[in-house]
Amino acid sequence: MIKSIHKLLVAQTGDEYRQLLAFFDALGLMHGESWDGKRSRGVKLEAPEAGIELGLGAGFPDCDLVIECDNANELYAQAKRHNLKIVDEIQNLDWGAHLFTVEMPAGAGKLAIFSYNENWRNKTYEADLNAAGMRFAIVVSRFNAFITERLLAGALQALRQVGALNEDVEIVRVPGAFEIPSISRTLAETRKYSAIVCIGCLLRGDTAHYDVIVNEVTRGIGQSSQETGIPHAFGVLTCDTLEQAIDRAGLKAGNKGFEAGLAAVEMASLKKKVASNG
Repeated sequence: MIKSIHKLLVAQTGDEYRQLLAFFDALGLMHGESWDGKRSRGVKLEAPEAGIELGLGAGFPDCDLVIECDNANELYAQAKRHNLKIVDEIQNLDWGAHLFTVEMPAGAGKLAIFSYNENWRNKTYEADLNAAGMRFAIVVSRFNAFITERLLAGALQALRQVGALNEDVEIVRVPGAFEIPSISRTLAETRKYSAIVCIGCLLRGDTAHYDVIVNEVTRGIGQSSQETGIPHAFGVLTCDTLEQAIDRAGLKAGNKGFEAGLAAVEMASLKKKVASNG
């Protein structure tokens, strides 16, 4: 019984290995089984669906590897930004897909990347990242303000980038993370807001206090969202150290407040779309 099928790419140098790994990471493949032994090292890069595709006739791309994605236009733009060699420009094909071909790094061959113009497998709902006409509340903790103010700035930037107006965004400050679920629920129950963005920062200490608060805040925010039906975006950092929090408030790991802002818009849009098609 076959357990898995993989396309094997063997790098010749450490630089080639890192270059290929960064390339496939950028495409969004997930890391699976990995090893680092005396003789070799490697990692399996996995997609939700993989296997062998057999074909007969015309129209197949000339390539060594094929990846289907959600939006080929986005990956094409990314390939351009990273100065990858485009073998075949993106084109609209008669079998209902957008496709382009790139030369993979380190001489690994040609990769065809495509997306279907519409999902023919299942009925799919996708949100529009457009906040026009929506209202948002941002609940932000004053405790660890050095971090939460950066997260707040990120959330505001995200909302504005996708069309939210200043007058449609209200900021509510609470003493600490523990108070976030209560006021978030009060705001949600007014039905004035399309979504609530919850922002805070919890740092592990020497006692069990951290674990108690993390559990209660997470449970409370989730419960408020589920019981009121108003999406709540989780922008509460739960970190072991201050350095980890700083990394997640705008440095190495991006700004989690920005991500929470986009999540709020996406969930509000998705809720509206699903409800209108119910």
